[in-house]
Amino acid sequence: MYQFFVEESQINIETKRVFIEGPDVNHIKNVLRMKPGEEVNISNGSDGKEYRCAILDMNDSVVNLELRFIKEDGNELPVDVTLYQGLPKADKMELIIQKCVELGVKRIVPVAMKRCVVKLEEKKASSKVSRWQSIAEAAAKQSKRGIIPEIGQVMSFGEAVSESEKCDVRLLPYEMADADAMDKTRAVFSGLKPGQKVSVFIGPEGGFDDSEIEKAKNAGMEIITLGKRILRTETAGMMVMSFIVFATEGRE
Repeated sequence: MYQFFVEESQINIETKRVFIEGPDVNHIKNVLRMKPGEEVNISNGSDGKEYRCAILDMNDSVVNLELRFIKEDGNELPVDVTLYQGLPKADKMELIIQKCVELGVKRIVPVAMKRCVVKLEEKKASSKVSRWQSIAEAAAKQSKRGIIPEIGQVMSFGEAVSESEKCDVRLLPYEMADADAMDKTRAVFSGLKPGQKVSVFIGPEGGFDDSEIEKAKNAGMEIITLGKRILRTETAGMMVMSFIVFATEGRE
């Protein structure tokens, strides 16, 4: 079943009417060639609920829907995950966003770290973030998420560390972690509880600088390992998200 995102104002619970505007109208009418009576899932991108609707009628500018029922328990993870991703080269960020959104991340923040090869000027960064937000929305539609994960503005490592202090659990996978860190990693993930806010820091291609690791430790972050193998930056975040899904899904 196809899913579309609309603004909260486009859903009227009392009249049981919903309407879709914008580019999705052409997609529904001329690409998918949907007809009155066919059902779609609607989300407002913020409350995590699924609004099951049927098409009433449509024209070139709007699709009118009848609200049939609301599914309160949507498809979101029981924990709220923010991924602080060291800026990678080329189009790797797009892959990271797409896959981590599919896996349930709530927010992704690009972070300029010391060993990042990519340096984004403010004007270029704004354009990139807009592009990345579109990718997040497309991935949310594909995976039938109840929300559209936010792509934050690019920030420094220090700013990211400070912002993450509001989280209950802060994780930083590090290839030079202690030998016994895998036991610690297992304990950290198995100890996650529904409702917690979790932050995950992933380094760029060159890894974390020693000063960044020191700053993370001083800030009280959990330094964990993802195993004996060295992972690419675009793999590490996906692996952490997979661990989180395995550890928390179904534990609400």
